[in-house]
Amino acid sequence: EVQLVESGGGLVQAGGSLRLSCAAFGFTFDDYTIGWWRQAPGKEREAILCLSSRYGSAYYQDSIKGHFTISSDKAKNTVYLQIDNLKPEDTAVYYCAAVNGGGKCPTPLERYFEHWGQGTLVTVSS
Repeated sequence: EVQLVESGGGLVQAGGSLRLSCAAFGFTFDDYTIGWWRQAPGKEREAILCLSSRYGSAYYQDSIKGHFTISSDKAKNTVYLQIDNLKPEDTAVYYCAAVNGGGKCPTPLERYFEHWGQGTLVTVSS
């Protein structure tokens, strides 16, 4: 069974940093492409970043460059989302999601991502 488990969320002050983790069970990241999404209160879920082990990373929003970074540790079968200079508007539930096949990062539509984690809440205080 494919399972994704996010962790690392919490309450942080504006200007701080967090590293979120997405641990994979039941598959290896070489066979999948992983995306990070977030859903702020009262808003739709939006795509942030994606990582393909074969094709590298892709930003879904140009405005987040330098603010979010994606990386992976194959030995731990875990993908990370580093968030620096946190702002109150970064408050959201953050999700990782997987696409079968390990190909290029897909168009950022939810229906292209076949497996989802339960999310981890990040709250940024001003």
